[in-house]
Amino acid sequence: MMNEQANLFDSMTAEAAFDGRPAQLFELKNNNGMTIVLMDIGAAWLSCKVPVDGELREVLLGQRNMPDFQQQQSYMGVTVGRVANRIAKGQFSIAGVDYQVDINQAGNTLHGGTTGFDKRRWAVIEHSDANCENKQSPSQDNQSISQDRNSVEFELVSPHGDQGFPGELTVKVKYQLTDNNEVVISYYATTTQATPINLTNHAYFNLLGADNHLLRIDNRQLALGHTLTVNSDAFLPIDDVGIPTGDWLPVKDSSFDFTAAKVIEQDFMQDSHQQAAKGYDHAFILNKACLDGDLAARLTSPDNLLTLGVFTTKPALQLYTGNWLANTPNRHGGEYQDHAGIALETQFLPDAVNNPQWDHPSTILQPEETYQHQTCYQFSV
Repeated sequence: MMNEQANLFDSMTAEAAFDGRPAQLFELKNNNGMTIVLMDIGAAWLSCKVPVDGELREVLLGQRNMPDFQQQQSYMGVTVGRVANRIAKGQFSIAGVDYQVDINQAGNTLHGGTTGFDKRRWAVIEHSDANCENKQSPSQDNQSISQDRNSVEFELVSPHGDQGFPGELTVKVKYQLTDNNEVVISYYATTTQATPINLTNHAYFNLLGADNHLLRIDNRQLALGHTLTVNSDAFLPIDDVGIPTGDWLPVKDSSFDFTAAKVIEQDFMQDSHQQAAKGYDHAFILNKACLDGDLAARLTSPDNLLTLGVFTTKPALQLYTGNWLANTPNRHGGEYQDHAGIALETQFLPDAVNNPQWDHPSTILQPEETYQHQTCYQFSV
């Protein structure tokens, strides 16, 4: 394991990032032997190895070097913003003022625009010493030691007008690894002017093993063979470019019903909603109990040896079955195929800024407010 992890640190920093400097990588390890690797480019979650049946199992899809990481367009493991998911035509209004932000997919804004938060170098403002290894030490200008054991915190200042968005936005993202095999991601932001914000992490999970050689043989079966439960009674229908088409629909008696545990491929591509998106790429409105700590989603590996529980303060969860992963570089010099991994993105609903009629929290952050949310990914065997 140490050699594999060392290879990731070496290969990911062998070539400079977009700004001419190597990335900074951090490894956190808990008392169970679970490890995660984080990177300042994109405030990214690069690797997650969980002890399963006496071995460490890599459960995150990812790349092995910086050129591949920068080439991939699937947002693997990165922090996306200012606004995750889509804004129709890149347009919205705040207090009667119209805004046009950067358009980067099918005439709409996806994940913050062409140069979203995933393509920035974040400052490292805190990292713990305990069980933490930093292969590229941050400068003394931005280094401080966290009091939280096993954590790394990143910060990004997005200037007024960034990608067309109003206000200077200061964002912090903190990763913490606990001895309960939890990866806790905390988000914090303030702004100088009212602006939309919707931050999430875009990790792709394959609990059977993201580096499993079988992924290159029977990828579809392994990814869609996971069992999923989502604590939601309604989903958001979308058009063929991911923009909401109207009101929420009940999941009952539809292929979107994951209120009871179900293998994902059971109802895969069985209706027009999925066929338009090449699979699941839809937001589920989480039941209110999730805000009080109830489980938002549960994903179980096809071999039933590993389960991922998702807890969040966000009101919605985007289920994405990796419908466009084909040709994305993997860690072995090859390419992933479609449906190689499952993304469970906790967030606000897509295009919520243009749909104030929904019974949904506002995505507009005011200068006197603080954006503060948390998502916990808990792994259990």
